[in-house]
Amino acid sequence: MAHPVIVALVGIDGSGKTTQAKMLAEWLTTCGVAASHFANPGGRMFFGRLAQRLGRADAVDLLGRRGFLAVEALLRWLNIFRAVVSSRLSRRVAVMDRYSFCQYAMIRVRAHRGERFARALYSVFPRPDLVCFLAVTPAEAQRRIERRGTDWESLSYLSASDAALRSLPEFASFTVVDADEPSHRVQAALRKAVGARLALTPAGGNQG
Repeated sequence: MAHPVIVALVGIDGSGKTTQAKMLAEWLTTCGVAASHFANPGGRMFFGRLAQRLGRADAVDLLGRRGFLAVEALLRWLNIFRAVVSSRLSRRVAVMDRYSFCQYAMIRVRAHRGERFARALYSVFPRPDLVCFLAVTPAEAQRRIERRGTDWESLSYLSASDAALRSLPEFASFTVVDADEPSHRVQAALRKAVGARLALTPAGGNQG
């Protein structure tokens, strides 16, 4: 069975991936293209909160750098596996909130080792039909995270994450979307890119 159409949104924390992915899946469904949103986190927020409860600074402090990267890679792999299988069985377009590229970038930020193993681990998954990179300045991303009020990221970490994603060999094939813009404009740009990929008319129906 051919793999389902996969649209992946990637970008640093605070770029708006989750919000935009949900809106995109809803829009596709209203256009007559059955779609589902899948979040593919690596557990950083969960382990970060657990670490604070246990008196540790963060997830890395709790599990160690290598330990956390291993756990993060495994959890993200399981989430992507679930998403791919679910979309394949349901034959729905999969709108992925994060994908394997996010894990490769995190390895580059934190360890600079283990990327080859991670790529081998994630090689079982199909390459997305479209990858949209939500490009946001680290300062704007930090402001959004602070407004969110659930966690906090340093400007240096956000800058390093942005640089790591841009350094990936796959980056040249990504569709870059200006995510500094207001949410509705970001969504419009995503709809244009996805609509072109799936041959949707401006009115929303499939071209035939």
